[in-house]
Amino acid sequence: MHMEESFSKLGAELTGLRKQIVLLLEENKRLSIENQQLRNILRKEHGTAETPPAAAKRTSSERGEGPAEQRESAETPGIVGEGYDNLARLYHEGFHICNVYYGHLRTEGDCLFCLSFFNK
Repeated sequence: MHMEESFSKLGAELTGLRKQIVLLLEENKRLSIENQQLRNILRKEHGTAETPPAAAKRTSSERGEGPAEQRESAETPGIVGEGYDNLARLYHEGFHICNVYYGHLRTEGDCLFCLSFFNK
């Protein structure tokens, strides 16, 4: 009985640690993005011609955008607005854009809810 209680406490502690890790990963990703945006602003203000990071240089195929997404943006100029582009960018940076988990870090690959948003 004592061992069961110990395992139960350990399980609860492990669950708490997992939640804390997810929160820390989300905060880390958010701060990394904010840091990069601040660097970009700083570069613009000082007019330096530093090389942008590798993430900014990636082509659309490296970002995971397939031909269908490229076609959508090419075929519907003006219809799909800046907000859609921002959501797509957030999704490709690893965040949920669906109403279920909006803003949370995607830790397990693609989200069907988020992908269904793109199909609308």
